Amino acid sequence: MNEIHHTLSARQLADAPWRKSTRSQTSNCVEMAPLSAAAVGLRDSKDPSGPVLLFPRAGWLGFITGAKNGQFDLT
Repeated sequence: MNEIHHTLSARQLADAPWRKSTRSQTSNCVEMAPLSAAAVGLRDSKDPSGPVLLFPRAGWLGFITGAKNGQFDLT
């Protein structure tokens, strides 16, 4: 299992280049930010100063690839 050993300050998280999907039309979104060469952060757009989930960059890229390929489609 991959682990991310990261110490990020509140300022570093606030200054990260957070973005949400261009398909998002409301404020109820998940935002992502590349935090380093090894980590990606996810947060709730309604609570930008709230908790941040950290994922290994390779795992995040695998998830995005799977989503684009329909791996998680319910139909």
